[in-house]
Amino acid sequence: MIPNIVFRSQSLWNNCALSRVYKVLRAPCSLQPGPTAASRGIHVDSPPVIPSLTTSYAHGTSSTTLLHTTIGESLLRTVERYPDREALVFLEGGIRKTFAQFQQDVDQAAAGLLALGLKKGDRLGMWGPNTYEWVLFQFATAKAGIILVSVNPAYQLQEVEFALQKVGCKVVVCPTEFKTQKYCDMLRRICPEIESSSPSDIKSARLPDLRSVIVLDSRQPGMLHLDDVMQAGSSQYVQQLQDLQKKLSFDDPINIQFTSGTTGTPKGATLSHHNIVNDAYFVGRRVGYHWRPDTRICLPVPLYHCFGSVGGGMCMAMHGTSLIFPSAGYDGKANIAALESERCTFIYGTPTMYVDMVNQPDLPKYDLSSVEAGIMAGSPCPPELVKKVISVMGIKEITIGYGTTENSPVTFCGATTDNMERKSETVGFIIDHLEAKIVNPTTREVVPLGMLGEIMIRGFAVMLEYWGDKAKTEECITETGWYKTGDIGSLDGYSYLRIEGRIKDMIIRGGENVYPAEIEQFLHTHPKVKEAQVVGIEDARMGEEVCACIKLVDGQECTAEEIKAFCKGQIAHFKIPRYVLFVSSYPLTITGKIQKNKLREESEMQLGVKKGK
Repeated sequence: MIPNIVFRSQSLWNNCALSRVYKVLRAPCSLQPGPTAASRGIHVDSPPVIPSLTTSYAHGTSSTTLLHTTIGESLLRTVERYPDREALVFLEGGIRKTFAQFQQDVDQAAAGLLALGLKKGDRLGMWGPNTYEWVLFQFATAKAGIILVSVNPAYQLQEVEFALQKVGCKVVVCPTEFKTQKYCDMLRRICPEIESSSPSDIKSARLPDLRSVIVLDSRQPGMLHLDDVMQAGSSQYVQQLQDLQKKLSFDDPINIQFTSGTTGTPKGATLSHHNIVNDAYFVGRRVGYHWRPDTRICLPVPLYHCFGSVGGGMCMAMHGTSLIFPSAGYDGKANIAALESERCTFIYGTPTMYVDMVNQPDLPKYDLSSVEAGIMAGSPCPPELVKKVISVMGIKEITIGYGTTENSPVTFCGATTDNMERKSETVGFIIDHLEAKIVNPTTREVVPLGMLGEIMIRGFAVMLEYWGDKAKTEECITETGWYKTGDIGSLDGYSYLRIEGRIKDMIIRGGENVYPAEIEQFLHTHPKVKEAQVVGIEDARMGEEVCACIKLVDGQECTAEEIKAFCKGQIAHFKIPRYVLFVSSYPLTITGKIQKNKLREESEMQLGVKKGK
């Protein structure tokens, strides 16, 4: 807007700098709709109202610049603005922290990590459910330049050993146990040397980089307690921490998130400060955190996942939102109760979580009038579910987000004011400063608008690499910086994206990514199994369920219960097949390759699964 300024003479007006600015602003704009505008991107400060794209390439131009701060700097700025605002509430643990209190704990924990001898670039594995300490170490490691490794709390022996070994974790932080997961017992089985080692100098044959285990809730032989770390951060190390801040760069790697591939071995997506600071910042702006006063987010999604740690923890640090954690492990009823008791204004969840919430039998008894908006993400979001959340829970400003761990994670997100069609049938429009294109998977050429192809992403959100795996990194990031998502979708002229399916055979069960090859490799270790193929079976609650189609060794007999029992305690519970079918053959292509799409169809027919239910 041009201010109304009165000048005493026309000559003074003609000669002043403001007149020249005014003339530029009033001149015909070169970015009018049409081919020129399309070539320069689509403006995303607000939901696009002009269909500016002419082909399946979108660049989210924005009047808000990228940030060039570290995680520690970002948190400090927010603490200075809202010192007395609640930052974190953990209802199960009865913990409430203001931003000022949280900052104090973060600095103390970070100084304690330096006292243990950890240095910039060292890796610390965080292994456990949603607790205060998870968020504490997320920010303490960032402040100290230590790379946080997000370890899936459901990992079993083989999986956690591989992950910790792959990235060379120097420290593991975990509770003694949670539900059926015996974290300390598993670590002792991998590293029997722990009990006879000094707690700050473990020497392990199987995990040669490991030096310490920090236990959150009890004292264990050969392991440190959280209190030991907090008390070790003396003034000497607090000063060392302050000096270190000048040496940290926003391009430094700061988080490793494990994601599997079709080979079945987990890969460590390595993210920088720049990746996750900006993703949280722009997603937060997209859903209105910069103008919504006193946003209180109900956060049932796991912190080890980008949805929880970036969408939750980082959005808190960037926008001063308050995070409410209903329970350490997922509990649908606890979510609803927290929405009412804490007067939450926002909620996150995977589609499965929303299915549970809308189907809570006593849902009408709860007062959800404070809840204005929410984000649904983590797996494909059925249009009918989005409509049901709006009609049953009254959350009119629900929106869908789309992305991948490798993209920090969100690359497309709707606006809370979008109409019903866009809310329920698309995953929103391109995030600020990112590029997306839809290409023919074979020719790699950009396809026309509305045509299906592979979704590719370029920009600030693309990870640095897969840790220690140059070959896998080069497979998915092109020489020109484009990340291949492996997902199939189409763009419209406004840059709204529709997801149609996946190139890969990945199964998404209740928001958890399940990779068939990983389960198949494990099932092949069963003495009675000749061959195993795993597919996803459509499921109304979980989105997809795991189905193992098994060929037995000739002459052998086996039951589904026997296969499930073999998996229990060896692979994460969400990977254990819900269905086990015994087959004599698989549908094959002319060249002898297994047709998994046909195998899935045959399995669903055999199981009597009704499509679209």
